[in-house]
Amino acid sequence: MQLLVPEAVEAFLLVAELQSFTRAAGALNTTQAAISLRLRRLEEALGQRLLERTPRHVRLTAAGAHFLEPARAFVAAGRRAAEIFAETPARLSIGITHHLVGPNLPRLLHFVNERETGVALHLRTAGTRALLDLYDAGDLDAVVVLRHDESRRDSEVLMTESFGWFAAPDFTMPKGTPLPLAIQPEPCNLRAMALKALEAAGISWREAFVGTGAISVAAAAEAGLAVALLAHKAAPSHLIEISDKINLPPLPNRDVVIISNVTGERVTSVLRRLTSAFQAL
Repeated sequence: MQLLVPEAVEAFLLVAELQSFTRAAGALNTTQAAISLRLRRLEEALGQRLLERTPRHVRLTAAGAHFLEPARAFVAAGRRAAEIFAETPARLSIGITHHLVGPNLPRLLHFVNERETGVALHLRTAGTRALLDLYDAGDLDAVVVLRHDESRRDSEVLMTESFGWFAAPDFTMPKGTPLPLAIQPEPCNLRAMALKALEAAGISWREAFVGTGAISVAAAAEAGLAVALLAHKAAPSHLIEISDKINLPPLPNRDVVIISNVTGERVTSVLRRLTSAFQAL
């Protein structure tokens, strides 16, 4: 068997975890063609087909699934060896809007931890306005936020996020009563989105719970206290969307953007990996 090339093994892991050649190429700052070449050479070296590729999906073969954990151990061992002589860790301070941070956060941090090379990650979650103020003050190197208007011209669109009305599976609402909402305090763009949609549809509502961030309002919904407006990315899997069940209005999508002044190869590499993982969640 031929010796394994670390770059090829890492490309395999990225494609497997991000389920996309495009995102893997973005995370490694290379091209899809280069990723495909690395994977082909890895498969030739192992004598096994690791991935099934279709126009819409990338799936692990049985051999690929079997190779996944050894591949992670291989990359981690290489990282530990390289870090023996690493310089003082660089720092990446990034803010992510708390509207998008939910049960996906451990997976996101696990992904970064597996490949982080000498970069100390400082993560801040808050509302969009607060994060932009911290970024403009120089306290954050990059922010990932929802775009509610065109006032910022220094942003790059990562993806488009959709929203829904979520509640516990056993949630019921007596007829003729106001909709109980788990909602964020003013000023909050998602609060404004929710109230505008309900008022346009002629639906009465009441504050049943007020909390900050997707985690807190999702917890209130899980407890059966209320209905929460949540980004699909941040909604816990055991909540259900109840728009059709109680005839709630549709909600607009919002672009998720990144604003960054990051420089330096190591820190830029970690930021690319972080945003690629975020897109795949």
